[in-house]
Amino acid sequence: MTAQTVQQGDLVTVIGLEVHVQLETNTKIFCGCPTEPTEEPNENVCPVCLGLPGALPVLNEAAVESAVKIGKAIDADIPEETRFHRKNYYYPDLPKNFQITQYDEPICQHGELEISVEGQRRSVTIERAHLEEDPGSLQHVGGGGGIDSAEYTLVNYNRAGVPLMEIVTAPDFRSPAEVRAFLAELEEVLEYLGVFDAGRDGSLRVDANLSMISAEEADEDGTIGLEALEAANRTEVKNISSHKGAEKALVYEETRQKNAIQRGRAIEQETRHWDESRGITVSMRSKEEEKDYRYFEEADLPPLRVAGWKAEIAIPELPSARRERFQAEYDLSDEAASKLTSTKQVADFYEDVALEYDPDLAATWVADELLGELNYRDMEITDVEGRLEDVHRLVELVAEDEITAKNAKEVVLREMLDDGSDPDAVVEAAGLGKTGEDEVQQAVVEAIEENPDAVADHEAGEGGAINFLVGQVMQKTGGSADPGDVNQLLRAELE
Repeated sequence: MTAQTVQQGDLVTVIGLEVHVQLETNTKIFCGCPTEPTEEPNENVCPVCLGLPGALPVLNEAAVESAVKIGKAIDADIPEETRFHRKNYYYPDLPKNFQITQYDEPICQHGELEISVEGQRRSVTIERAHLEEDPGSLQHVGGGGGIDSAEYTLVNYNRAGVPLMEIVTAPDFRSPAEVRAFLAELEEVLEYLGVFDAGRDGSLRVDANLSMISAEEADEDGTIGLEALEAANRTEVKNISSHKGAEKALVYEETRQKNAIQRGRAIEQETRHWDESRGITVSMRSKEEEKDYRYFEEADLPPLRVAGWKAEIAIPELPSARRERFQAEYDLSDEAASKLTSTKQVADFYEDVALEYDPDLAATWVADELLGELNYRDMEITDVEGRLEDVHRLVELVAEDEITAKNAKEVVLREMLDDGSDPDAVVEAAGLGKTGEDEVQQAVVEAIEENPDAVADHEAGEGGAINFLVGQVMQKTGGSADPGDVNQLLRAELE
């Protein structure tokens, strides 16, 4: 029984992904045009990426190196020989009317990526990952800017020829939440490899194939046979550009298909557009089949032989391995280790700090204080990459007991991020140097003498009284005393 004929009973969601990743290279994949974004349309173009007659492609070596790194990271096979093909289709943003890509001999085959879903680790099969060129981009104008309502469309060929890696998974996902977890893990891996910049507009785009299959067709472990997969009509959802967007688009499409099946309607095999502004998918066209693209070998590019590069090209420790090591080596919780390995820059900075100071203190300041303040300002650690030495110095001031953690967090760090101030300068200007023990003891005595009612409340067993007295001492010391020390001194004096 196929998904489109099920009237009652449970349904299983089956999702497979095609993830298009822009590789970080200085020039396009088959020509010397820059990949750096420009606001001027149709500026970064030449006869090759515009597909003019007589122009010949030359393969970008840096793009191939990036592909090999990705292959190593997903533990994929890199065959002795791979080659490029022409994928023929007609669309305004494809100037040659064919795309140079890889067909049945991709550079990476049979890989996998481990993800965590609700605390459980499992592997997602990556069937292939191949190199190709990006088409141009379309700008829909008027009518709300939607693809189905625009008054006209502009074409910009600056993106045409930008190197892409298309990563194709098996239909291993059973929920939109799993897709979001996979994309987050994949993006972390790509950033660790240094082949991808999530900050670039359009750097990650997802096409998701979703179908609904009767639960009777699924094994206990969720495996679904090839016959059932082929029998079920699926929709391809395009124009997804983020983890959150992928989950939202697939939740909508999952609900749409379930509702249609429950009403006895057939699911059309089609390509649908994710309209993020409206939160819906819109039918674009009937879904193409492989034969519609009329693949044939790209005669202007020789076969590619780079299998030996897999041993020669080094890759860094990947996020999952680093998380496990942080937990074992620094005794961190899974949550803290995940935060501290979210990007390679964060992980590197944490290790720099943890080498000199207590790992728990370093984790608090990097994972909670620094990342928390950056997140509040909608900033990334790369935005303060040139000033991490100042943050390191601030942790030193706290570790050496020269300033209270409260003042370091609430005053110094915030001024550092807001104004670019030096931590020592902020401490000196605000008089935040930690008050001497004698001064704190004197402030404790004065607070007790000046607040007999609070002392009486404390002696009567009211827990809040001691906190009031701590506040009085902190006022007298300008907030430069350690609250924990003040609490202990007050209790000793009162006893």
